[in-house]
Amino acid sequence: MAAPLAIELEFGGGAELLFDGVKKHKITLPSNEEPWDMKQLLVWIRQNLLKERPELFVQGDSVRPGILVLINDADWELMGELDYRLEEGDNITFISTLHGG
Repeated sequence: MAAPLAIELEFGGGAELLFDGVKKHKITLPSNEEPWDMKQLLVWIRQNLLKERPELFVQGDSVRPGILVLINDADWELMGELDYRLEEGDNITFISTLHGG
């Protein structure tokens, strides 16, 4: 059983507006049967943090196109995307590159 995991989430580029305007969230994910990965994290964010319009943040099992995801300042495409296993102290950043007008 995986222990609780403390990580930091950051939202920018307008994505923070879906989270009551809060840019930084220090969270502790609960103990889990399996190690936490990005796919599970997105489900947790949708259920616990996302305040409005989930379609602007998630699409299917992943983030919607136009949201840049960084894991410890590296593009998540280099880290395995949804399969990346979260580690204690990770900093996950979501930046919306879409700007409505």
